[in-house]
Amino acid sequence: MKLKYQLVFQLLESCLVDFEALISFEAELIDVLREGEVVDGHDMGSGEANIFVFTDDPRATFQRAKSVLENAGYLMNVIIAYRNVEGEDFTVIWPENCAREFTVA
Repeated sequence: MKLKYQLVFQLLESCLVDFEALISFEAELIDVLREGEVVDGHDMGSGEANIFVFTDDPRATFQRAKSVLENAGYLMNVIIAYRNVEGEDFTVIWPENCAREFTVA
């Protein structure tokens, strides 16, 4: 089964976690995902940490992950965006009304 979207949770430098905290957050994220949503790894560097998730419904996946972000204290220091797995352009869904161009370093 091929999923349609890649969802990226990008933690910004202002809350940049160490590698172990990133792995812990990733594990908590995995716990709230549903069948058919798959964590596809992470990276860290260039002032950001990213966790990549494949999903067919990025907004619903984000809503389930929101409590994990809040509990970890990351919600105000994260950008969440998705792209079609066949495409290159990302759509930012958090924070709402974000004007910043989203890129993965």
